[in-house]
Amino acid sequence: MRIFVTGASGFVGSAVVRELLGAGHRVLGLVRSDEGAAALKAQGAEPLRGTLEELDALRSGAAAADGVIHTAFNHDFSRFADNCALDRRAIETLGETLQGSGRPLVVTSGLAHLARGRLAAETDLPPVDPQAFPRVSEATAMGFLSLGVRAMVVRLAPTTHGAGDHGFVPYLIRFAREAGFAAYVGEGQNRWSAVHRLDAAALFRLAVEGGEAGARYHAVAEEGLPFKQIAEAIGQGLGLPVRCLTREEAPTHFKWLAGFAAMDMSASSAWTRGQLGWAPTGAGLMGDLAGADYFKA
Repeated sequence: MRIFVTGASGFVGSAVVRELLGAGHRVLGLVRSDEGAAALKAQGAEPLRGTLEELDALRSGAAAADGVIHTAFNHDFSRFADNCALDRRAIETLGETLQGSGRPLVVTSGLAHLARGRLAAETDLPPVDPQAFPRVSEATAMGFLSLGVRAMVVRLAPTTHGAGDHGFVPYLIRFAREAGFAAYVGEGQNRWSAVHRLDAAALFRLAVEGGEAGARYHAVAEEGLPFKQIAEAIGQGLGLPVRCLTREEAPTHFKWLAGFAAMDMSASSAWTRGQLGWAPTGAGLMGDLAGADYFKA
């Protein structure tokens, strides 16, 4: 298959490109820079210059491919609503291009707000109120099922980790450095699921190859690590104390991440594993925190 990958030079997208090429697929990757284009060429993939704002580039890439994996997302959380709107327009453009073809469109989502007090399952649906949670990637993709697109979702664990991580955990480390202590909220027993980025990449490949139309797959290797345990590992890695914060104190330390720091984002991937034969083998989060250069200044 020839697969069009958005975000092809990103933390997850670059791993997806590597996984697809290793399985014998051809890859057309959307990249924003000459540096990203050169890196793709060096791997044996074909670069397509463009951004999520350039809808013609998205149309061109999707039209030239047997399937699409959409991993690109602007993670500037100070403009989260705007970036969610950009993501929606990108998915709409990709879906419209694939309309009537039966080709796969695999989009990326997350695990926030799916369940409370239990493991989230693949059958759980995200909030439908865009004011409460503006990321509507799942609903947007699923809107193309009736229009002849084999749309699917891969939900990434909040700690999608590995060398080069620039997600939630590096922000937690940065906030700890700035404050002089690592922290958790309340008793710190809210849980975050985790997955190594290479395992997540394998799931994207399995989904685009043989995933079921309308399916939501969980890229979850570890179902739920207590947030206090994550904070303690950060404190140990930085040589800093660990403190308990109240919900009122949390925004001062965690800033825009305060709501997530107190949220339970645990999830099961049992159905995903059974359906696609996905078997994660990468390091766990605690192992990566001990050895993946997370604490280099």
